[in-house]
Amino acid sequence: MSNFVPKKEHLQEVLIHYFILKKSAAESYHILREAYGEHAPSQDTCERWLKRFKSDAFDVKGKEHPGQPKKFEDQQLQALLDEDACETQKQLAERLNVAQQTISDRLQAMGKILKEGKWVPHQLNERQMENGKVISKMLL
Repeated sequence: MSNFVPKKEHLQEVLIHYFILKKSAAESYHILREAYGEHAPSQDTCERWLKRFKSDAFDVKGKEHPGQPKKFEDQQLQALLDEDACETQKQLAERLNVAQQTISDRLQAMGKILKEGKWVPHQLNERQMENGKVISKMLL
């Protein structure tokens, strides 16, 4: 199995394909489960999405969900991280006047992890990966 983690929209688009092929929710679920493993939607989710498709609702873009508006934007959090990448979640929460869990959720959504006391991107860019390879070869 590859390291590919599908986004919700991708899974919905694949399910539209199965809908067009007239696959049942159970069949679709089993195919998705075989292809995506733990990242596959549940059978209930497949049923719910197929029901939506039957009513000609094929839009897979995420809808705006009602609820409490954001208390801060990701750019504000990123600016604080650019200023001091060593701040703790608690310190960031105090500076933005939000709960620590909110900071934790947003950092995760931004793809940030705490590494050696600094908040860094979870995914390395191409240059960073190449530097790692060069350094590894030098150490051999």
